[in-house]
Amino acid sequence: MANKLEAYYRLPQDVVFCKRCVMSNQRPSSYPEFKHKRDRKTPTLHIDQEGVCDACRYAQQKEQIDWESREQELVKLLDKYRRDDGYYDCLVPGSGGKDSAYAAHILKYKYDMHPLTVTWPPILYTDIGWQNFRNWIEVGGFDNVTFKPNGKVHRLLTRLAIENLLHPFQTFILGQKNLAPKMAIQYGIPLIFYGESEAEYGNPIAETSTSLRDKSYYTMHDLSEIYLGGVSVPELIEQYDLSLNDLMAYLPADYRQLEAAEIEVHYLGYYLKWTPQESYYYAVEHTGFNANPVRTEGTYSKYNSLDDRIDGLHYYTTYLKFGLGRASYDASQEIRNKHLMREEGVALVRRFDGEFPERYFQEVVDYIGMEPEHFLELCDKARSPHLWKQENGEWRLRHQVS
Repeated sequence: MANKLEAYYRLPQDVVFCKRCVMSNQRPSSYPEFKHKRDRKTPTLHIDQEGVCDACRYAQQKEQIDWESREQELVKLLDKYRRDDGYYDCLVPGSGGKDSAYAAHILKYKYDMHPLTVTWPPILYTDIGWQNFRNWIEVGGFDNVTFKPNGKVHRLLTRLAIENLLHPFQTFILGQKNLAPKMAIQYGIPLIFYGESEAEYGNPIAETSTSLRDKSYYTMHDLSEIYLGGVSVPELIEQYDLSLNDLMAYLPADYRQLEAAEIEVHYLGYYLKWTPQESYYYAVEHTGFNANPVRTEGTYSKYNSLDDRIDGLHYYTTYLKFGLGRASYDASQEIRNKHLMREEGVALVRRFDGEFPERYFQEVVDYIGMEPEHFLELCDKARSPHLWKQENGEWRLRHQVS
């Protein structure tokens, strides 16, 4: 038997595509970004013996859910926390994209809650992203607290995340996930609502009708186990002349503070049937959300993940590392929601996945202080042998959805 080709990032060596959507078992599942080491086994999307992924199984289960009953669970939860003393009773993190716009608006105007919206801003706002954020607050009508991290440190950590992990989005994901619990503690708000459930993507995050059980996802215990940009916190402080204060914005809440505050973290998508396209229409009508005037690079859509100029590089690097680009993510979601046939999704993936994000590329590498040639070298080094081969001087995927 021939030796199997090496799989970087401890990915499964055998590539298997879901028979219902266009996602493969190479897709990393959600896990604490700040604990990621390159040499650790990467949890990936599970595909069962019938060839169906967990995300598609969840989509199937959603059709059997009694959504009226789920909404009553939501009403009961909100009745427990709703305040009439003029103070905030829930917190909604977001940037004014379609999902956070929908979540905040429906909580305030349908269920009579009083949300504080909090924003960890994109690394580099796009024009349409900034416009949608402003519309969310001005047209939608919300109080908002935006936390802008130290620019010098932000650039450093973003560059390190690219150099060590080829992960342009890590600093944004860290802030987006960790900000809300810390702000809830600071403002004394006991209820946090994220939008769509992690289960929509097959991620192994336990959800219940009352709270998110796995609070370890939002807390820290030992600084030495936390890595930012692929470098441990103690090493960052020593090697880059940083203080712990410089890094605190990226770190999760102390578990003792979160427990003492008795904060509940919920996904609104557990209680209300979550359909991204419907969220888009709702946000357009109620908060002035605008889609891109042009097709988003790497995919066929115009309304997903528009906020950040670095978005395109993020999805391009997922294509290089896992063989899955932006069109794979978009098409899989729309197949599960019955807005695309699988055959259409396959054609879209074949056409758009892996398109180089030229539009903002120079701005991004200028921002982090990296030569374009160095970024491209990092890209080639990140290609796992079990996914990629060279033919006539060009890189080709060994396995493509069909």
